Amino acid sequence: MADQTAPRLDVDALLADPATRIVVCCGAGGVGKTTTAAALGLRAAEVHGRRTVVLTIDPARRLAQSMGLNELDNTPRQVKGIDTVATGGELHAMMLDMKRTFDEVVQTHTSPQRATEIFANPFYQAMSSTFSGTQEYMAMEKLGQLRSRDEWDLIVVDTPPSRSALDFLDAPARLSRFLDGKMLRLLMAPARGGRSMFSLVTASFGVFSRAVQKILGAQLLTDLSGFVAALDSMFGGFRQRADETYRILQDPQTAFLLVAAPERDAVREAAYFAERLVAERMPLAGLVLNRTHDVAFDSIPLADTEAALASLDPQDQQVTAEALRIHAGLLRQIEREVRVAARFTDAFPQVPAVAVTAQPADVHDVDGLRNIGAALTA
Repeated sequence: MADQTAPRLDVDALLADPATRIVVCCGAGGVGKTTTAAALGLRAAEVHGRRTVVLTIDPARRLAQSMGLNELDNTPRQVKGIDTVATGGELHAMMLDMKRTFDEVVQTHTSPQRATEIFANPFYQAMSSTFSGTQEYMAMEKLGQLRSRDEWDLIVVDTPPSRSALDFLDAPARLSRFLDGKMLRLLMAPARGGRSMFSLVTASFGVFSRAVQKILGAQLLTDLSGFVAALDSMFGGFRQRADETYRILQDPQTAFLLVAAPERDAVREAAYFAERLVAERMPLAGLVLNRTHDVAFDSIPLADTEAALASLDPQDQQVTAEALRIHAGLLRQIEREVRVAARFTDAFPQVPAVAVTAQPADVHDVDGLRNIGAALTA
């Protein structure tokens, strides 16, 4: 049940608007971001005739399964068998490959020889696969790539399943801090001079360098020095592209949709994200509250239900009593969900919201995605 005091989010108007070029679905993990993003992309293509690509960072591959694809990779794949004859739309989907995206960046912005050196460097291999924030940063890189091609009417982004939804926005700044850090600049100076960090450590780098070597290890310093030397010319490009993508996210062409479930932690995470979007002057389009509950008929008030339960003879009308108990439990759950949702809507009364009722089964095909799209726009 949605909070009736919040303005209603008009999802169809958002998807149909040609000025909307990017929709970013964000929120805590496990609240239905991937399904919401897929349903939005499908509806944009089928109903509004837009050439749409859905970029997911969810490694669970649910998006591929729900769209009837065997797999998704770093290249957009067209979803077949959807009803776009009348509208002329198209739907494509892809799943971020973090390392492949990093490799593509290196290949695009360095010479083949330098790229080979970078790919062989153990520090690069570790950073491109496991470095904290790399996944979120590469999601920003891929979004920038898709937008720069200008071949899509609409890009729908399913943000990474991070511990915090804010990681998606913080990743570029974290990478910039890493690239601008004092330690890295110290390593860059000898690398630019053509001498390895290890040779400086063993020759004349002094007490500080020997201490660093002792802590990190000589081989790691050698790998890091080689990585810095090979990647030196690209550092400014990382920051520049991150800044450009950040500006795109601030542009009115982008719409952020917060996705949450009617649970305390999820709604609190959505509120944190809303505060951040407002502070960063990013366009917050609305809140999608997933997995809510409602009654399909004119409800008997909770007080009347409980009074009726109390008046029944325990020996009689067992079916009626059980039905009333179930109904009372549902009403209590709805009341709890409304109270939890109000923590967001009270703090952001001007943010439109839409509720999507809990589905009887997990969404696993295109018909299920259509049902979600219909619920988003009912």
